[in-house]
Amino acid sequence: MKMKLILIPLLQLLSSSFTGEPLPNDAPLHYECHYTTSAPQIDGILDDECWEKAPWTASFQDIRGKDFPKPTYDTRVKMLWDDHYFYVAAYLEEPHIQGTITQRDAVIFHDNDFEVFIDPDGDTYLYYEFEMNALNTIWDLLLVRPYREGGPALNGYDAKGLRSAVYIDGTINDPSDTDKAWYVEIAFPLDVLAELNGNRKPAVGDQWRVNFSRVEWHTTIVNGKYVKEKDPISGKILPEENWVWSPQGVVDMHRPEMWGFVHFSK
Repeated sequence: MKMKLILIPLLQLLSSSFTGEPLPNDAPLHYECHYTTSAPQIDGILDDECWEKAPWTASFQDIRGKDFPKPTYDTRVKMLWDDHYFYVAAYLEEPHIQGTITQRDAVIFHDNDFEVFIDPDGDTYLYYEFEMNALNTIWDLLLVRPYREGGPALNGYDAKGLRSAVYIDGTINDPSDTDKAWYVEIAFPLDVLAELNGNRKPAVGDQWRVNFSRVEWHTTIVNGKYVKEKDPISGKILPEENWVWSPQGVVDMHRPEMWGFVHFSK
């Protein structure tokens, strides 16, 4: 146990040196993921007893760290696991819930979205990326290496047996009202994720590198529809906001050495 406690800070220092970027003063974050004997119903509602016992993460922050502007809307995540799935639930505060993309494996972050990044063995290679919008349209893929090391991204990859759901507290694509939030619930099959870790499922005491991201575009209402805002001088669409659980230090989710630690427990 003492060796483990010493090793984690050492790895943090090494990862900072590896990226050449300063390590955010609160990264990486840690989460204790509890084992559940009762599986949640994947419906997006999050009223299962097991979810009530799971703690929320801290609210998301700017991808670069706490020294940058606080996100406009709150985002938090819960996690659980059992013998078959790694479960993720998220709350995304949003007064104007919207989505346009309906084709699987399209570039989901062109909409407001929620993203999950998982590296079970923590070696920063062969990791899994998952994205979804408020329409429950998903995009999942594998990265052989981070993009800065040449990738490639395997866009044809689909995690067999994955289940996801969205619950809308409000209405979607209706600018005439004010919404409250959208909730997501995902069950990632451990059989599939084990393929990224020598066919080894998680056990008590294991840790994975995981992070979560939320993409939020600046939009306005034109003729009763949501439209992305543009810079008045350049005419280009304003860049999106990137809010995350564990800060990356730079605007780049594909730095797995900066992701948080998820610790599996019973």
